[in-house]
Amino acid sequence: MKLGVITPQGWTGELDGWEPERAWARTIAVAQQAERIGAESVWLFDHFHTVPRPTDEITFESFTSLAALAALTQRVRLGHIVICNGFRNPALTAKMASTLDTISGGRFELGIGAGWKRDEWLAYGYGFPETKQRLAMLHDALEVISRMLEPGASTHATYEGEHASVRDARNVPKPIQPTGMPIMVGGNGPNVTWRLAARYADELNLDGLSPDEVREALPTIRARCEEIDRDPDSLAVSVHLWWGMPDMQERGSVRQAFLADYVELGVSRVIGLVRESATSDEALDALAEDARAAGLELE
Repeated sequence: MKLGVITPQGWTGELDGWEPERAWARTIAVAQQAERIGAESVWLFDHFHTVPRPTDEITFESFTSLAALAALTQRVRLGHIVICNGFRNPALTAKMASTLDTISGGRFELGIGAGWKRDEWLAYGYGFPETKQRLAMLHDALEVISRMLEPGASTHATYEGEHASVRDARNVPKPIQPTGMPIMVGGNGPNVTWRLAARYADELNLDGLSPDEVREALPTIRARCEEIDRDPDSLAVSVHLWWGMPDMQERGSVRQAFLADYVELGVSRVIGLVRESATSDEALDALAEDARAAGLELE
């Protein structure tokens, strides 16, 4: 199991009261420290307002921030956990992702979900469709994105869906990764989201599930793959560890045992924000120490 680090971005209030230039410098510093401590990947949220309530505080936009971090890191994989599909035309998302893959030297992974934060949707003029419609929008988006990212220099994407369509759309450059750009679908919905992951994704990211909850989920995830004759072992399963999970906040043996439970379950990677990393280099050093003790693979 590998370790992904979410860099401070402001969404959880970790940068409240900071001047933008100082805050951005810290975002860079944490991403570079994550690379030094052996983390496999660096991630950002895709949000516009702070949580749980929108405040007049910093929340850096994710795509522009990742493009900058791509130029300021060397080894770590880069991605969103996860983008809100409704915020961008999916063909544009594919174009931006392909460009980011080139900027990063083939290190970008596209994480995507249906979106949920109602206040952001409404404030930015997207409306807020019902859950069923947001999931239908995600289905069409994954069709468009998959076709836009399909290998082949002369591939022109065409798809006609209820919520998204493309007609003879060119996407050059394609992702430069030899095996294609990995797609990660994020969400906990067993009936729709996990079926979409089985059909379109390389990885399913479970949001904030405990080891016991992951253990309960795995048979259903495997079944979603088997429904379409996909080898369940070909769909990686990762977990977003919320910053507020008590066992993640406890350094030492408690956090080590917590992480080791995910290792035992065969989770491919865990991805988390350590809010204290906004003000302390020691916070990520301690996480790396606990991760190694738990059996994670650090670079």
